[in-house]
Amino acid sequence: MWRSFPKCWGSFDRRVKGLENFNLLISTWRGKESLACSETWYLLKEVGDPEAQVDRTSIRGLVVARTRLDAVETVEKLKALLAERPEEFRYVLKVIPIHEVVPANLEEIAAASRKLASKIGAEEKFKVEVEKRYTSLHRAEIIEAVAREVNRKVDLKHPDKVLLIEVLGSKAGVSLLKPSDILSVAKEKI
Repeated sequence: MWRSFPKCWGSFDRRVKGLENFNLLISTWRGKESLACSETWYLLKEVGDPEAQVDRTSIRGLVVARTRLDAVETVEKLKALLAERPEEFRYVLKVIPIHEVVPANLEEIAAASRKLASKIGAEEKFKVEVEKRYTSLHRAEIIEAVAREVNRKVDLKHPDKVLLIEVLGSKAGVSLLKPSDILSVAKEKI
């Protein structure tokens, strides 16, 4: 069973421990972070990455991982595994692909967003979503800095792409995703 596999390793920040260059952000039940690390490591091994690294953050309910596989494709493989073996997902609640990890300041977040926004088609609509923890940055200022970098139409209800900013203390994960690129275990099990 997966509980016998390695748990967590590494640290990067006094407030936000974890892999410094993660490409998956995983949410779990508060207080179950170590179990979610083991489960995530096992699940990533099952979808083709036996060398994945997984670690806790000091933010309750959050775990980070680094897989050598493409993050979006990994989420698709995890969805397929969930459909086939839902009992394997006990502690992993949500898995979010992360494309860029940058210092959590407006200039770096805007630069990463500009780079990713070049992949939004001319006819596609987008929205910016921000989740922030352990930061003095304000949600509105992050959205404003990011939106300035994207010359596309905005659609807050039915976007083609989501420019997702996940701020974790001194680091920010930036992703350009289709709404279906995130694995929400509860939604998939329905």
